[in-house]
Amino acid sequence: MTDAASRAAQLLKEHRESIDRLDAILVYTLGERFKHTQAVGRLKAEHDLPPADPIREEAQIARLTDLAKEADLDPEFAKKFLAFIIQEVIKHHEKHQS
Repeated sequence: MTDAASRAAQLLKEHRESIDRLDAILVYTLGERFKHTQAVGRLKAEHDLPPADPIREEAQIARLTDLAKEADLDPEFAKKFLAFIIQEVIKHHEKHQS
């Protein structure tokens, strides 16, 4: 293996290790987030509040879009990601309503 190929292999290994660490952070962060949204769902159910809050969702999408731009992340991807999370949260909230 040439020196250039060896350096490339080392860089690839380092990038993949970083990706693996970041994936773990994402999973644990989402787990923590869902603990809070489940608590919100229980509160909504206890107080007979609707499972969805379109005004809050709209504000969150705008906030995440701004954060995505600051982080040099595609805002459309960020919106789709948050929309997916919101759908999951609403499903959990609806379960508490039953």
